[in-house]
Parts: sequence; structure tokens; C-alpha cells
Amino acid sequence: MARSRSHSRYDVIMHAVCGVAEKAAVNLFVILIEFVVVSGTELAERVCVMGISMNLVTYLVGDLHLSNAKSANIVTNFMGTLNLLALVGGFLADARLGRYLTVVVSATIAAIGVSLLSASTVVPGMRPPRCVDAAAEGREADGCVAASGGQLAMLYAALYTTAAGAGGLKANVSGFGSDQFDGRDPREEKAMLFFFNRFYFCISLGSLFAVTVLVYVQENVGRGWGYGVSAAAMVAAVVVFAAGTPRYRYRRPQGSPLTAIGRVLWTAWRNRRLPCPADAGELHGFHKAKVPHTDRLRCLDKAAIVEADLAAATALTVTEVEEVKMVVKLLPIWSTCILFWTVYSQMTTFSIEQATQMDRRAGGFVVPAGSFSVFLFLSILLFTSLNERLLVPLARRLTRRPQGLTPLQRVAAGLVLATLAMAVSALVEKKRRDASNGGGVAISAFWLVPQFFLVGSGEAFAYVGQLEFFIREAPERMKSMSTGLFLATLAMGFFLSSLLVVAVDAATRGAWIRDSLDDGRLDLFYWMLAVLGVANFSVFLMFASRHQYKPAVLPAADAVELLTEADSPPGGDVGREAATVKGMDDV
Repeated sequence: MARSRSHSRYDVIMHAVCGVAEKAAVNLFVILIEFVVVSGTELAERVCVMGISMNLVTYLVGDLHLSNAKSANIVTNFMGTLNLLALVGGFLADARLGRYLTVVVSATIAAIGVSLLSASTVVPGMRPPRCVDAAAEGREADGCVAASGGQLAMLYAALYTTAAGAGGLKANVSGFGSDQFDGRDPREEKAMLFFFNRFYFCISLGSLFAVTVLVYVQENVGRGWGYGVSAAAMVAAVVVFAAGTPRYRYRRPQGSPLTAIGRVLWTAWRNRRLPCPADAGELHGFHKAKVPHTDRLRCLDKAAIVEADLAAATALTVTEVEEVKMVVKLLPIWSTCILFWTVYSQMTTFSIEQATQMDRRAGGFVVPAGSFSVFLFLSILLFTSLNERLLVPLARRLTRRPQGLTPLQRVAAGLVLATLAMAVSALVEKKRRDASNGGGVAISAFWLVPQFFLVGSGEAFAYVGQLEFFIREAPERMKSMSTGLFLATLAMGFFLSSLLVVAVDAATRGAWIRDSLDDGRLDLFYWMLAVLGVANFSVFLMFASRHQYKPAVLPAADAVELLTEADSPPGGDVGREAATVKGMDDV
């Protein structure tokens, strides 16, 4: 009997020890994932992209001797392409490669791109000679030679290689990290919440490091060193990420919703000459539809027509067609979100160029022009915290809605703040220009802080509002489209900025955007954006007032996804069905 009790106690003790060991193993695994996926990869991606974009315009103008207009367009085209290629990266991961392989390949490509950029700033033949000192030569200051076609080709190759790699990372790294958690396990579900919090923290930390330390290194030590740090960080990220390969969980590619949308559009086009049946019940899968049939966009219903000479299996179902209709319904709101990111892009181009011609001293320290964007990120962090701790609880009391502000109300607040930012930017630029042309002392660059602050606070509203709106309103089986639509607004916003600069430069014959801001009228360009902001906001209000939200309540799991910034994957539900599969067979 005593021996039996002894065995019983032994079993209890061993069970407890094993339970603690199992819990410790889970915690160690979570720590590994956080370090490898977040600290190792996402931090490097932020350092890489922000370290380039936030200070690139000063290099293009100061070292390559390009015009302000051309320099601004190079930056915005780079950022627009990066966000557009994120959609391609998400599609490849969903349709063929899987997230793991896409992350590894993308990080490697990004490392190659930044290494090329670093080399282009160090090799003398890859940049034009310094401007001739006019005073020493005793002649007019006409000795600045712009970068040649070959030198620009090297720059473009480096930038767009980086964009291809960073875009693939942006689309997949957070999704792969969330795949490591099993939502059916309460402990892992709780751990995933901390994962996303720390993921967002690393995004902000990487951005702040890039616009402070890295920009300082670029300006005071050398561009080669600055971009070299980014390249080294990305190479280290690839090595660290690959080191965790044996411990990862992998998910098979589930197919991209873009493919499903393409099938509906193609089938509807193929059947365009067929008449829609008067009775919608004749459409394929009508009586088994998971989404009720609607009468809008009847042209897409032709994709569900069962042709007499073909099998019913070749026709798409009403559910598939209605899901595409739901995506199309989002496009009016989507189109009015683009201008916000056009305004945002000015903070990485002309606002930085303004800072180069202002007094940047803070005591005995000269602040690098690119580092003024730190106020953008600080205001984002500040208002993100205020939204959750102060504004949302207050809105809940006033509106008696659990979520406080609706997604479209958040977007509206962001659009208003962006428009105000352009008005403030115009006033500050006029003050700067008048002081400079009047022969007075250059005004302090800290006059730029309000416009950075307004755009940053606007992003805290618009960013979350847009992403939440697309997540809520997208079809259940196309939730991954939410991030895709969001990233598309960023890409189109940057491209629109480039288009506006080209159009304004042509229409004004270079009078507004000159090589020297003192000779141009950048303030009028800002006023034009402010007027466009007012017009865009009016159109947004019209669309928003007519939009009817889906009756379904946003799942709690989707609220977690809002913390993943733009880096959530455009494919696959985030970590909801993480398959516990070891080995490379499932990659």
C-alpha cells in the first residue's frame, strides 16, 4: 500500500514537472519566434526602408545634383513600387511559394539591393564630381554636373531591387510569425497577442532608429556607412531567420483571392453576350449561396450563368460572384483614401528639402534634415496611445457604440488633419521663403514640426480606420484582401504624388518647383494639395454617407490583426489555423 502511495506521489510530481517543462518549452518557442521573426527580420526591414526613404532626397539633390522635382519623384516612385510589389509578394506566397520561402527569398533580395545602394555611394565612378567652387574659380556657379544615365541606372537597380525584397517581406513576415501560434491552444493564443504588440513595437523602434541614428551616420560619417549598416542588418536578419528553420511551423499555400476575383471577372466577360436570367434562382448555386444574392452589378451575375452546352461545374457560384461584388463595393471609399498618402509622401520629400534650407541647430547640435521625420513617428505613437486610452473610451460614452468611432469616422479625421497639414505647410514655406529672399536670418527648421505632427496624428486615425474598414467589409473568405487593398492605397498615393509633381512642373513651366526652393513657389503646391484635400473630403463624405456596413460583427481575432500595420500578409488568415507541421515538405 505504501509503495502504491509512493508511486502515486511520484506520478503527481512527474506530471507537474512535465507540465512546467512543457510550458517552459512553449515560452522558449515564443521567445525564439519573437526574436527571429520580429527582432531579426522586421526590425531590419524597417531600418532598411526608412533609412533609405526618409533621407534619400537630400542625397539625390546634394550628391547627384538632380532637380527637386526629379528627386521627389524618385523617392515616391520607390515607395509606391515597394507597396505595390507587396501585393505581388503576398500573391506568390499564397499561390505557390508559401510564406517561409517568400520571406527568405525577399530578405535576400533586399540585402542585395541595399548592398548595391551602399556600393553606388562609395565607388567614385557611380556619382558625379562635386560642384566646382565658384568663388575659387572666379566664375558663375554653373559647375554642378547631374548624374549620368549610367550612374542613375545603378541607383535605380539598387532601389528597385530593394523594393522587390522589402515588398515581399512587408507582405509575409507578420503572417509567418502568427502562423507559429495555434489559436486552439489558449496559451499560444495569449502569446500571439504579445507577439503582435512586440511586432508593432519593433516597427516603430526600427523607424525611429532609422530616422535618428542612421540618418546621422549618413550625414556625418558617410552614405556608404549608413547604407552599409542597413545592408549588414538585412544580411544578419537572413542568417538569424534561417537559423530557426527546424523549429518553425509551416502552412501550405491556400491559393490567392486575387485568383478567385480574376476568375469571376474573366467568366463574366466571357459570358457578356448572354442575357441575365430574369429569375435569379436560375443562377448556379443560388439556393446554396452563403452570401445572399443582390441586384447590384448584375453584369457580374453572368459569371454564374449555367450554359446549356456546358456542365454546371464550369459556372461559378452565386457566393463567389457576391464576394467579388462586396470587394467592388469598397472601391469608392478606397479611391478617396489615396490622397492621404499623397500628403504623407510630402513628409519624405519636399518637407525634408525645406529642412535643408532652414536653421537646424538645437543648441550646439545640428539636426540632420532627414531626422525631422522623427516628429512624424513620435506623433503616430502618441496619438495611437491617446486613441486607445482617451478618445475611444470617450467616443463610446458619447455614441454608445462598443467600438466608439466607426472606421469611416477615423478615416474622416485623418483626411481632415492631412488637409490642415498642407495648409500649415504652405504658410510655413511662405514664411521661410520670405525670410530667405529678404536677406534675413534663416528661420528655425523646428517650424516644420507642426506639419509633421499633423500628418502623423492623421495617420494614427486614417491608418487604423482604413485597415479596420477593409477587414470588416471584406468577404469572410477574402479577408486577406483587406491588407491588399490597404497597401494599394499607399502605392497609389505615392504614385499620385509623382504624377502631380510632373503635371505641376509642366503646367507652370518649372515656376513652382525649382532647383532652389527660394526661386520656386512650393507654398502654392502645398495650397493645391490642400484644395484637393477639401474636394476629396467632400467626395469621401458622399460615399461614406451611402455606405452600408456589413451586419456581421468584426471578430475579435481581426482586431488583433489591426496591430500588424501594413506588414500583415495580403494572403491567408493570420495565424488562425497554423498547422503544426515540421519539415520542408510543406513549404
